[in-house]
Amino acid sequence: MGSIAGLDEAGRGPVFGPMVLCGVRFDESELKELKAAGVRDSKLLSPRRRETLARAITEKASGLEIVELSPAEIDEFRLIKKINLNELEAKTFAQIMDRLKPKLAYLDSPDPNPKLFEQRARKYLKSKPKLVIENFADRKYVIVAAASIVAKVRRDQRIAELRERYGDFGSGYTSDVRTISFLERWVREHGKLPEFARKSWKTAQRIESEAKQKKLTESKYR
Repeated sequence: MGSIAGLDEAGRGPVFGPMVLCGVRFDESELKELKAAGVRDSKLLSPRRRETLARAITEKASGLEIVELSPAEIDEFRLIKKINLNELEAKTFAQIMDRLKPKLAYLDSPDPNPKLFEQRARKYLKSKPKLVIENFADRKYVIVAAASIVAKVRRDQRIAELRERYGDFGSGYTSDVRTISFLERWVREHGKLPEFARKSWKTAQRIESEAKQKKLTESKYR
């Protein structure tokens, strides 16, 4: 038996808040206990159940690493360094694995081509764990589900803090009318996107650009 790690993220797609990446390490002999406790894909659990399981996972894990990538950090990589989100995720997962030092690591691949994502991750790895990288790994492997739960709970905490400070902004997805309305209103009132928004998201860029153009047009006819 040896140490096994599972890695997953939460908050990859929304325009608001951080992307949270998590790695958990357990001994292989403890995986049955995780499954018996009800650990599974975080999306299939209620918020309260996720919180309960996240506490148990955090207490029992032999290793735990959480990295929060702020909107500003994501934008820096995408807009300035020209590094796409898959590359950024692969790099961060590699850093987490180097800290956890498992013999075997299971990763949820954001890329539809898991082999390509594995190549990206290995580029940054200093340690040499055996890797199992698959799409929907959080549904297949309890160790990845454990990481997804911890990541989701941390991300939800950060979003709750933002809502308490700024009010309701919907789901944070750009397909959500409430999210778009919030962004449009914010830019109209402040002249720029909020600091907790990802400015590299095309929808956010469009809203900011349209607001500035409208302001220029209005100033011409005053």
